[in-house]
Amino acid sequence: MRSKSKGPVTLRRDAVDEGTTDQRLLDSRGPSDWVHTDPWRVLKIQAEFVEGFGALAELGPAIGVFGSARTPRDHAFYAIGEEVGRKVADAGFAVITGGGPGAMEAANKGASQAGGVSVGLGIELPFEAGLNDYVDLGIDFRYFFARKTMFVKYAQGFIVLPGGLGTFDELFEALTLVQTRKVTSFPVVLLGVSYWQGLIDWLRDTVLAEGKINESDLSMLVLTDDVDQAVELMVRARDEDLPIPPAHRAE
Repeated sequence: MRSKSKGPVTLRRDAVDEGTTDQRLLDSRGPSDWVHTDPWRVLKIQAEFVEGFGALAELGPAIGVFGSARTPRDHAFYAIGEEVGRKVADAGFAVITGGGPGAMEAANKGASQAGGVSVGLGIELPFEAGLNDYVDLGIDFRYFFARKTMFVKYAQGFIVLPGGLGTFDELFEALTLVQTRKVTSFPVVLLGVSYWQGLIDWLRDTVLAEGKINESDLSMLVLTDDVDQAVELMVRARDEDLPIPPAHRAE
C-alpha cells in the first residue's frame, strides 16, 4: 500500500501526491505564483519550529543517532544500532533519530525496549511511509532545515552508523556548525572502522593535506568499533564537560 507522511498529515493509496514540500519551496522553475504563496509558506515553516520546540523543550539530555534507512534487519549493523540505542538509554539519554527504517529503527528499538525515551524526527519523502514503530515521541517535518535545527538544538552528541547521502549530510552539517562555532562543541563518533576509515583517510591525506581544513577539524571525529567507548564519550561530555582526549581521536 502506498503511504506518505506530509508533515502531520498521512496520505495513502490514491491520495499520495508527487514531489515534496521542500521541492516546491526550492524549485524556481515554473509559473510566478510563488510570489503569492511564499509568504504563506513562512507560516508553515514557523509552525514546524513551534511544534518542534514545544515537543522537545523538556526532553533532557539526548544523543542523535544517524544511519542508513537501507540497513536490513538481519544486518550486523542493525543489531549494533539496537545496542547503541539500548546503551545510550541506559546511560540516561534520550535517543533521537530520523525516525525512519533501517539503522534509525534499530536505535529507536533499542532505546524503547530499554525503557528510554525514543524520539523520531521524520521528514516528508516520496519513498518513506512515516515513522517506525519504535518511536515513542515523533514529529513529522515538511522542511529539512527545520528538522536539522531540532537535531543540533536538542542532541548533546552524535553517534553515526554506516549510511549514505542523508547520513553524510547530517554528519557534515554537525561538523560545520561546530567548526564555525555556531553551536557548542559536542562529541561525534563514527561507529564502524571498516566503513568510515576511507573517509578519515581522505579527509587527512587530501583535504587536510591541501589545507582545506585544520587538524583541529579532523580531531572532532572519533572512529571506533566499540559501542561502549562511543557511549562513554557521550557520558563524559555530559558529566564532565571535557573536550575529547587526543588518545580517542580518529587515527
